[in-house]
Amino acid sequence: MKNNLNTAEVDQLFDAILSLETKEECRKFFKDICTVNELLTFAQRFDVGIRLLNGSTYQEVSKETGASTATISRVRRLLNDDEDGLEMAAERITQK
Repeated sequence: MKNNLNTAEVDQLFDAILSLETKEECRKFFKDICTVNELLTFAQRFDVGIRLLNGSTYQEVSKETGASTATISRVRRLLNDDEDGLEMAAERITQK
C-alpha cells in the first residue's frame, strides 16, 4: 500500500472515527481495529507530543513516559512539520 492518505478507505476510517460519541465507544472501536500495543503506542506518542509542546526536555519525557529517545525524536520531527495535527488536537483537549 502506498503512503497516500487520500484514499476512500482512509476517508471511510476517518468517518467512522468521527462518528464515535463517547470514550467508551472509542475504546470499543480501537480495541477491535488495533492491537493493544498499537493503541498504547499511539497514546504514548500523543503524550510525548503534549509534553514536548509544554517544554519538557527529552530526558524528562523519557523518564516520565518510558518512551525511547528514538520515539521522542520522531515525535519532535512531527511537531516541526507543516501538518500541525498533533498540536491542534493537543490544544483542543487542553482548552476543555
